[in-house]
Amino acid sequence: MQPIVALGCGLVGEYVIHRLVDDGHKVTAVDIRIPKSLIEREGVSSIEQDAYTYIASLTSPTVIINMLPGRIGHEIRKPLIEGGHNIVDLAFTEEDPQTFDALAKQHSATMIWDIGIAPGLSNMLLAQAQRELGPMDDVSIRVGGNPTEADEEWSYMAPFSPSDVIEEYTRPARIVRNGSIISVPALAERHRIEVEGTEGMDAFLTDGLRSVLTTIEATNMAEYTVRWPQHIDRWLAEGNTTPEHELLDAWKFDRRRPEFTWMKVRCEANDSVREWTVVDYGKDGDGSMARTTGLVTYALASLFVTKGAEYCGLKAGVHSPELVNEATLHYVLDIFKKHGVSIS
Repeated sequence: MQPIVALGCGLVGEYVIHRLVDDGHKVTAVDIRIPKSLIEREGVSSIEQDAYTYIASLTSPTVIINMLPGRIGHEIRKPLIEGGHNIVDLAFTEEDPQTFDALAKQHSATMIWDIGIAPGLSNMLLAQAQRELGPMDDVSIRVGGNPTEADEEWSYMAPFSPSDVIEEYTRPARIVRNGSIISVPALAERHRIEVEGTEGMDAFLTDGLRSVLTTIEATNMAEYTVRWPQHIDRWLAEGNTTPEHELLDAWKFDRRRPEFTWMKVRCEANDSVREWTVVDYGKDGDGSMARTTGLVTYALASLFVTKGAEYCGLKAGVHSPELVNEATLHYVLDIFKKHGVSIS
């Protein structure tokens, strides 16, 4: 069996690689800079190299996990598909990977994209609700990774690429209203919500629905990002005028600071409701967003390697998370429970 190739070794990438090696897989980690924990880890071959150069050197198809930051992650999709690889894609980009579907079929490549917590697990849960309820009236996703306590600064740490967070705040949000897809400014519909363990947090629209805009039948559907009120107040006051490099420094993730990830998916149809709440506070030095995002990525990579994409209900082509079968969803949920992530 060929090693799994992992492109990108940030907080999430590092976590995914460790979990795969825990299961006995051999992993080739590729990034410009590899964390010391991976360099020293048995079962990991570390290659500090440009991802494009490494991909060009591959002579046969394999399972590849794309965990590069969005801007770079999109550009590498085409060569990955042309190589006929099976790809688990976590690169969050404005561009729609579905445009590569015909190319993937031509090269017998299979790619599943947006494979994190939201989008990712949230998509799978919406698909399950649709299987049980049929067309739905109201669908909402509220999700965020935040410090457990607010502070006098930004009250935030970026658990993934800060540049991608900035795009969340600036890219128009596509939602469904009265059965039609519309675009509204990001950060609209800001409102206070109850989040366990806090005195209340703020939720606001961001462009997180993506593929489910057309695959899930709902009269009204929206995704909201959840933050401390202090954070969004400051962003609205000065975020657009603060240089990006200053934000990247201010939002740098601090592993020593307590933090948590919280997501609520709620689906209503007539008088029936399906609702899931996911909560994690990190464990054993691993951050909550790295865990909740990375466990979905790890689960799909494991299935691709051990059982093949076909087991998940996927053939050659490009697929969004809600298109996996019910068995795959249950596998992911079992992985979450095994690793101590709370799902109710």
